[in-house]
Amino acid sequence: MSAPSGTAAGPNDGAPPAPATSGGALAAPPRRRTALFAAVAVGLVVVLLVAVLATRDYSGTRTADSPLLGRPAPAVEGPSLLDGRTFDLDAERGRWVLVNFFATWCVPCQAEHPELVRFDAAHAVAGDARVISVVFSDDADDVRRFFEQRGGEWPVIDDPVGRVALEWGVTGVPESFLVGPDGTVQAKVIGGIRFDSLEDLLAQAQGVAHGGGGEAGAGPPGGQG
Repeated sequence: MSAPSGTAAGPNDGAPPAPATSGGALAAPPRRRTALFAAVAVGLVVVLLVAVLATRDYSGTRTADSPLLGRPAPAVEGPSLLDGRTFDLDAERGRWVLVNFFATWCVPCQAEHPELVRFDAAHAVAGDARVISVVFSDDADDVRRFFEQRGGEWPVIDDPVGRVALEWGVTGVPESFLVGPDGTVQAKVIGGIRFDSLEDLLAQAQGVAHGGGGEAGAGPPGGQG
């Protein structure tokens, strides 16, 4: 029997009824469920990526291969987050520089920091080597607090859009690069750094640079597993 003339149609008149669950409650439309599942999946991927970076292995100084080995180091320049002084990697020619990519939220970065402080202090008087840090996806204020609490007085360069990390081929933290007095990249280190292993790496690189410490024609010390 048709509805009486003049009666307004309801909001669902003429439309198929919404699916109901066994308990009588209306189920979410398929499209909404799909969007929800996609959002959850993306969130899980992000969480897993952060977890991997935050727990990257800290088992010692491990060198790795890099297309930068033996080539001029990409530019690292700008004001330090700690004191505002301008830093330029090119101005460091004549001594060894460890370029360390790090983040305060990275657990291995936290673990290696005392090793970096020790290395930088050990070479401060001679001035033959130093550390500089590049911030990887982190907040500037958090970085300042990190150094205030844990020590370290070397230049710390912010990289808010990731340009420096991209040019160095950095995919996670911590990663470090040993740059020689001639401005070329001599080694790449992935994962956490230890003082003794870093000293050994520096000694090996110095031997290669002076024509010793390896077989004739040997290249930079990086690329070792």
